[in-house]
Amino acid sequence: MEGEENGDYTKDGTVDLRGYPVRRSKRGGWTACSFVVVYEVLERMTYCGISSNLVLYLTRKLHQGTVTASNNVTYWNGAVWMTPVIGAYIADAHLTRYWTFLIASFIYLVGMCLLTASVSVPGLRPPPCTGPNPTSCRTPTTSELAVFFTALYTLAIGTGGTKPNISTIGADQFDDFSPKEKAQKISFFNWWMFSIFSGVLFGNTVIVYLQDNVGWPLGHKKPHGSPFTRMARVIVAASRKSRVPIPENTGELYELEDVCNTKGKFKLESTPALRFLNKACVKTNSKSPWMLCSVTEVEETKQILKMLPILISTFIPSVMIAQTNTLFIKQGVTLDGRMSSHFKLPPASLSTFVTLTLLTCLLVYDRVFVKIARKWTKNPRGITLLQRLGIGFSLHIIIMAVASVTERYRLNMAKKYGLVESGGQVPLTIFILLPQFILMGVADACSEVAKLEFFYDQAPESMKSLGTSFYSTSMGIGSILSSFILSGVARVTRSNSHKGWILNNLNASRLDLYFAFLAVLSFLNFIAFLVIARWYRYKVEVSDSMEALKEKLEI
Repeated sequence: MEGEENGDYTKDGTVDLRGYPVRRSKRGGWTACSFVVVYEVLERMTYCGISSNLVLYLTRKLHQGTVTASNNVTYWNGAVWMTPVIGAYIADAHLTRYWTFLIASFIYLVGMCLLTASVSVPGLRPPPCTGPNPTSCRTPTTSELAVFFTALYTLAIGTGGTKPNISTIGADQFDDFSPKEKAQKISFFNWWMFSIFSGVLFGNTVIVYLQDNVGWPLGHKKPHGSPFTRMARVIVAASRKSRVPIPENTGELYELEDVCNTKGKFKLESTPALRFLNKACVKTNSKSPWMLCSVTEVEETKQILKMLPILISTFIPSVMIAQTNTLFIKQGVTLDGRMSSHFKLPPASLSTFVTLTLLTCLLVYDRVFVKIARKWTKNPRGITLLQRLGIGFSLHIIIMAVASVTERYRLNMAKKYGLVESGGQVPLTIFILLPQFILMGVADACSEVAKLEFFYDQAPESMKSLGTSFYSTSMGIGSILSSFILSGVARVTRSNSHKGWILNNLNASRLDLYFAFLAVLSFLNFIAFLVIARWYRYKVEVSDSMEALKEKLEI
């Protein structure tokens, strides 16, 4: 055949749906891969558009409390990240990647259609409620909750089949035996990550914006204008009036007359924090929105700006979380995963222990710890959000220290059995890694829930979507930062003819030193977080519900 003579046929065993060998000039490559990349961009847009704003929908539309809503978001995220283990097993053992992906995509589509109906059809959701306290509104019926959560968990099932297979399908479009396509495969993963974070960025910005300013059926409340534009106006106006004195009487500052505590718009009083920005609402001859802003607009901008240092302090902890699905799993590949003579635990399944521990800790935290802590602190949450966040951050230091010690022990055993050069499996059970995975679950139960609730709770009422998007931003930047740190350490430690800490052969690597480095990095970040948290002032509650709860605890 002509294809065989000129070497046009792939040599990696790739076949088409009918089982025939594939010719490079006719199938695969970037042409086929582009469809996979586009799908992933759209899927990430969809997922992040839902996840980043889910807590807002639960509180605003389903009238759940912040804690309940935050926990429901965490439970759903746990399901989203557990189901791919099942999807990978089905693909590898039964249906193949293609059919698993195709069926799961259909399930995902059904979930999206059901979710769209749930948020669009009046009979499938509670009536609107404009009160500042969502728990005082009519609670959703059992059938309304059933439709909504069925849709969410249908999406989780669909994700389970698509997530572990789509990137593999994309990479499979390039033949490893062709130097040209091998180079393209290496480039593919760069563009693959780019496509994922493009979808994340779009989902956390455009989709969230549509949900916040147009409505959930298109992406829940009437639009209040772009939060970015409002903040920009405040900063520009304050800068342009930098020499204008601020009156001692805050009543002389400009405020819109039609601001009322309804429909998500709450009038805020002027505060001395970030006092320079108060110049934006000092009355002058100009009525331009870029020269004169209301007190409420200024205070909303302050609230977002005050959260930024906290946001930055979450980037390093997100780097630690990223290790769970990367280097921790790579450690597991070198260990014995046999649980019996008939079953071997896949290394990727170790992440299940993070989720199981997290779910267990959430139950204990909510049902036991909070009740005990309330008696001592008189805080309805048990402890403050930043205290809970700090506990999670401190645990990251311990996790990396434990991972370093465990890795050192694994390397010693590899050396003892002469497996350093060969990179063979070390005769140690994979379960020696459990402590670091379980501790990560405990840390996530503290830091991740607190982080989500903090960004939601502390955001201005008309900017809740922007606030909750900080959670996903933290995870996204943490993942990118993790890649930069890993690449930087690998490059630096290979300089001056050194072997390097991070090699393809983990038995010849020094991951123990890398984990120790991350422990030090976590410690320094924790110190910075303590300083930031020490000076942070929580926003004033727009309702008296928290005060009422505190008074009840003091009785």
